[in-house]
Amino acid sequence: MTDTPPEITTIGSRIAYRNRWLQVREDEVQRADGSRGIYGVIEKPDFAVIVPVEADGSLHLVEQYRYPVGGRYWELPQGAWEQAPEADPIDLARGELREETGLVAGRMVHLGHLFLAAGFANQGYHVFLAEDLTRTETALEVEEQGLVTRAFPRAEVIDMIRTGRIKDATTVAALSLVDLHQPI
Repeated sequence: MTDTPPEITTIGSRIAYRNRWLQVREDEVQRADGSRGIYGVIEKPDFAVIVPVEADGSLHLVEQYRYPVGGRYWELPQGAWEQAPEADPIDLARGELREETGLVAGRMVHLGHLFLAAGFANQGYHVFLAEDLTRTETALEVEEQGLVTRAFPRAEVIDMIRTGRIKDATTVAALSLVDLHQPI
């Protein structure tokens, strides 16, 4: 973030839509040149994405039906606690890992924070590397019906990205952060 003056100033704001998971805000704005317009912003709490890595380098993924895109896709475990948006990101990551995969990590490393879609949403996500894994029971939420989890060799995960079996940009970005911190 820089200390330069904003290029766009908010003149007014209203909530256009709200539900349990998000709200859509419509802002009346003034640009640096004095022209006015509107800006729609989706507001959602930050989430955690977890890269669970076994000692042999295999990665645990989850597959679930994603309603907005009408299909089942493999991705890294991830999620938010809408009822507790102020939760510590590491607690969120540990909770989501156990909930979706039944895994508990003996070691969690925070790799960074990224924005999901800075052009229209304020939501970001914390990326965690999870190692020293032990298995327990999953605790899926009702929205996660049909979610399955499985470990894949790293080379197969890369091939899944190349062939479109993995289309989740968060997963691809998180794996890139892992590689920047410590190749697996």
